[in-house]
Amino acid sequence: MKTLYTLLLLGLSNLFMTFAWYGHLHFKKIPMLQKVGLVGVILISWGLAFFEYIFQVPANKIGYQGNGGPFSLFELKTIQEVVSLLVFTLVTVFVFRTEKLAWNHLVGFAFLVLAVFFVFKKW
Repeated sequence: MKTLYTLLLLGLSNLFMTFAWYGHLHFKKIPMLQKVGLVGVILISWGLAFFEYIFQVPANKIGYQGNGGPFSLFELKTIQEVVSLLVFTLVTVFVFRTEKLAWNHLVGFAFLVLAVFFVFKKW
C-alpha cells in the first residue's frame, strides 16, 4: 500500500511541477495571462510549486525505507525521474499539444526503464 501511495503522490507532485515549470510557456493562449510579466510568472510558478511540495514531501516520507517504506533514496529518486518524464510526456502531448512523441523519445524512455532495472537490482 505504501508503494501505491508513494507512486500516486509522486504523480500528483509531478503534475503540479510540470505546470509550474512549463505551463507559463502557454500563457499566450490564455487571454487573462497574456500580459503577465516575468515576476508574475515566477509568482504563479511558485504557487504551483507549493502544491508540488505538498505531494512530493509525503511521497518521499511514506516511500523511504528509513520510515518503514519500501524504497531506498536511490530508488525513490529513480522512480521520481521516471514518473516526472511520464507525466511531462502526457501533459506535453495531450494537454499542451505542442510536441509529437517520436521514436527517439521512446528509445530514451526504454533506457530509463533499463536504468530503473539497474538501480533496483540487488547485486
